[in-house]
Amino acid sequence: MAPQYAPSLRSRLAPLLLFVQIGFIFIYAFYIEIESHVKEDGITFSNFYAEFQDVNVMVILGFGFLCTFLVRYGFSGLGFNLLVAVMATQWAIILNGIESWYYRGMIRINLRSLVVAEMCSASALISIGAVLGKTSPVHLVLIALLEVSGFVLNEWLLQTMLKVQPLKSIMLLHIFGAFFGLTLTWILYRKGSEQQFEKEKFDRKTGLFSMLGTMFLWMFWPSFNSVLVDNHTPGRKLGAVFSTYLALAVSAVTAAAVSVLCSPKGKLNPIHMQSSILAGGVAVGVSMSVVHQPWEAMAIGFTAALVSTIGLRYLKIHMLLAFKCHDTCAVLSTHGLAGLLGWLAHLLLQIKGCDDHTTAIRFAVFHICTLFITISLSLSMGIITGLLLKWNFWRPPQDKKCFDDQAFWEFPQLAVRK
Repeated sequence: MAPQYAPSLRSRLAPLLLFVQIGFIFIYAFYIEIESHVKEDGITFSNFYAEFQDVNVMVILGFGFLCTFLVRYGFSGLGFNLLVAVMATQWAIILNGIESWYYRGMIRINLRSLVVAEMCSASALISIGAVLGKTSPVHLVLIALLEVSGFVLNEWLLQTMLKVQPLKSIMLLHIFGAFFGLTLTWILYRKGSEQQFEKEKFDRKTGLFSMLGTMFLWMFWPSFNSVLVDNHTPGRKLGAVFSTYLALAVSAVTAAAVSVLCSPKGKLNPIHMQSSILAGGVAVGVSMSVVHQPWEAMAIGFTAALVSTIGLRYLKIHMLLAFKCHDTCAVLSTHGLAGLLGWLAHLLLQIKGCDDHTTAIRFAVFHICTLFITISLSLSMGIITGLLLKWNFWRPPQDKKCFDDQAFWEFPQLAVRK
């Protein structure tokens, strides 16, 4: 008898990938051209390429290894991360160039376009963290395409309706990705998730690989936050790098302290350390444009790590029991709460710098509308995507096959020999 899951991948994953990829090739052939001999915000190609490499390492290695903590899902965590990232990036380049195509008839791309597209794909990688191990690669590809579509639409709405700067709208990827993922895991909830799945566990080996992903993300996060900062104002890019590093450093120290305090045995929790030490980078990235003093970045990093670690310790289980949100990678604590904290810090610091009450009130209203639009659109797109994925045509993995590489990967050494 043929393996149960081979027909599912053969008849669904392969046609989907080939159809989408061939479609991308045709679009790129007729509507996309490379814009050469251009400087990126006054920076030469050689300098900007180094920052692009940093972002690329974060998206592929950082997020990839971060998802390898499950004991029998390491190949899928790393491999599907790459699949989602490259599909989402290709699609984001097209979507981000629609305005150029409308006015010029062609989509002109450069190195900055590629960086922006990879940052859009990062929002999809955050979302799939919430449903990691409970979906098939077919699901993940569909999630990537629909989530990136929603995120680019959110950018366009914010920049068109509220005149939000492009950098500020892109940095909302943490909030958008987290709430999109939470909506997905709520709709795709599996009965019995209150008791941990049989293979939903980690050990020293997989935990070490996951910590490696955290280290990649931690090291290159200053580039992620500063790569799109314009260099017209002297010192602004340096300030973004410095603020991000300080926030990350403080969040690492704070996460270690709070993890020990939350542990019944007074020991460090590896899951807390892997996720919460990144919270400072998330929060300060959302509030980057108004952080001007080192102590502000450090205070944001301290509070973000505190909120994230406590959320990991107590909120994850309550979300599961009360709201039926089985958040595998705890994206709510790492990206959602930290992103909301960054949004709040941005609001408070901006109001603090306003000279009169009228300007402060106007900014507060626009800033609240920004968050309302982002969360509303992320929840709406999450509901649409979740309902689409509930269709049995996509053949979701059975409960006993969740968090298991063997449902999707061929391991010759495990084959039964007759």
